Formats: sequence, C-alpha cells, structure tokens
Amino acid sequence: MTLFIIGLLLFFVPHIAPLLVSGLKPSLVARMGAGPYKGIYSLLSLGGLVLIVFGWMQYRELAPMVYEPPTWGRHATMLLVWIALILFAMPRSKPGKIMVIVKHPMVVGTIYWSVGHLLANGDLASVMMFGSFLVFALISRIKEKMAGDPNPRFISYRSDIVAIGVGTLIYGVLLLWGHVWITGVTII
Repeated sequence: MTLFIIGLLLFFVPHIAPLLVSGLKPSLVARMGAGPYKGIYSLLSLGGLVLIVFGWMQYRELAPMVYEPPTWGRHATMLLVWIALILFAMPRSKPGKIMVIVKHPMVVGTIYWSVGHLLANGDLASVMMFGSFLVFALISRIKEKMAGDPNPRFISYRSDIVAIGVGTLIYGVLLLWGHVWITGVTII
C-alpha cells in the first residue's frame, strides 16, 4: 500500500497544488524556467502514474470491499471509458463540434473514466485510485469554470473524426489485450 500512496502523492500533488495555490505555477516557471518545470512535472507525473498502477495491482488483492458495484456497472463502464478515450484523443488545433460542446475534453474524459471505473469496482484500492482522479478532475473543472471557460469556435469536423477514430482504436486495443497487460485485469 505504501507504493500506491507514494504514487498517488507523486502524481496528484504537482497537479492539484497549482490549482489550489494561485500563482504557484507562474512563480515556479519564473524561478526555474519553462523547460525544467515541464520536465520535472512530467517526470513526477509519469513516476507517480507507474507507482499508482503497480501499487494498485499489489494492494487490490488485499483491499477490503467498500461497496458492491451495481450489476449494470460493468456495462456502463464500457460506454463511459469509450467516450473518455474519444475525449482523450481530441485534437486541440482545429476545434470540431465535440470541442465546442465539451471545452475541456481531457478533464471531462477523466471524469467519465473515473466514474465508469467506480461503477465497476468497489474495493478500497480502486475507490482510492479512481476517486482521486475524479476529485482532481472535478476540482480542475470547477477552477476552469470559475476562471472563464474558453469559447472555442468550430473550424472542422476533422478533429471529431480523428478523435472518434483514434479513441475507438485505443478502446479496441485495451479491450483485446492492453488493459490486462497494463493492469492485470481482464475486461472481456
């Protein structure tokens, strides 16, 4: 469980601290430069993510059940994760209709991904992991809303087509073998 907690902290502290402490990110960028800031942020995020996955895989076997997932939860998860992957794959350069509607595809996709997994998993390790991502995404979305959402103008359906195609391709890879390879958990 220690590895899991360290991973959660390594990943979420750099993500949430700039949201909660105004001016933190600009002051760090000014002090160390944009390149080093992005490098350290990326290394902490990647390292945290790796530790989260390995720690979750170890702790999940021992974790007590917090709640019994609904019988339909697994089916809902399949749909929510597919939508999330489409949102994660959304190109930002030439906004399509999805970007115009969603405004923040990565954050909204994280919400869908987290809720979906919480509907399918009721063990404490999963609740901690997916709940952490959900809380982070909700805080991020609220802060973005308070700061004034961007108002992207529709340019082309190309971004929508790319997002749907790439998101669906990634979804297929995860369904067939990727999810079990990354997490050790089969989904089909």
